[in-house]
Amino acid sequence: MSRKNRWAVLIMVAIGVAIFAWEMKGLNFQQVWHTLNHMQLQWLLVALLVMVGSWVVESFVVKVFVEHQGEHLSFQAAFRVPLVEQLFNNITPFASGGQPAQLVALMQAGVEGGRASSVLLMKFVVYQFMVLINFVLTIIIGFNRVATHFGALAWLIVFGLVIHVVVIIGLLLVMYQYHFTKRLVSAVVWLCGRFVGEAKMLRWQQNMDEKIDTFYAESLHLKQEKKKVLKAAGLTLIQLLMYYSVPYFVLLSFGLGKVDLVTVMVSHVMIVMIVSLFPIPGGTGGAELSFKTLFASFVATPSQLVLAMLLWRLLTYYLGMVFGIGALAVPAKRMKQLENAKKN
Repeated sequence: MSRKNRWAVLIMVAIGVAIFAWEMKGLNFQQVWHTLNHMQLQWLLVALLVMVGSWVVESFVVKVFVEHQGEHLSFQAAFRVPLVEQLFNNITPFASGGQPAQLVALMQAGVEGGRASSVLLMKFVVYQFMVLINFVLTIIIGFNRVATHFGALAWLIVFGLVIHVVVIIGLLLVMYQYHFTKRLVSAVVWLCGRFVGEAKMLRWQQNMDEKIDTFYAESLHLKQEKKKVLKAAGLTLIQLLMYYSVPYFVLLSFGLGKVDLVTVMVSHVMIVMIVSLFPIPGGTGGAELSFKTLFASFVATPSQLVLAMLLWRLLTYYLGMVFGIGALAVPAKRMKQLENAKKN
């Protein structure tokens, strides 16, 4: 890990500590201690296993896309990919560092760079489609609850949904309306270029053309690999459902047995949608505020709410950073067939 990334980790941890110190300062510490002493730790263990399990399932998505014609990617190498992704998603704005980090992890495992880019692109497309499906179902099931009690957050959720829909429409346009998309993007770049100068406009145009051409070429693989795509979509759905269920088991650890799994998962999906709008790594600040706002109705006391928020954040954010740092320290095992091919 570079020095810059080490500083990013330290800064995000320091901000997290500051946020929880601020939240804890107004609490009755006797009540906090009483809450901790009466926690049902078996449910917290389930929450931990579910979180780790979501990364395990994602590693099988990686294997589905990577393995081809007898190639075998070890589970260790595949599992390393989502862990590295977690680390760099969590320390970069808008999770922008996750894709490059996964690319490096796959190349270290012996996957050729161009093919690794193809794998990650297919994985990204499948993930975005499954996220959108979850968001739409969430809006249908639980938006009225949020709109009724938390009007301001409702608009953020709608905005987050719109952004994801635009991303999906853009991907579909490239896949099925390649020439129209290039003309449309050229027109948009030309309009923007009137305000930034011709030289910058030409750089933007070249960059966008390269990205569109790359995605279109890889989208042809998606169309040819329908079985892989369907299998990866099913696994991604399981991965997301496991991740969205984490706060449910955290709440159960406080003895809140009357909480409803579907309602909690819907609320968690909405938090993820809101957090995706914040440029700060991990949506720090916005994530905690959203959790407190959406889950306050489930929790009986302020101490339970703050502790639940702390445990949820540790499991869904900081745990990924810890595992990711550990993954960087372990060399990736290379694909077997690639090694045999080199010997021959």
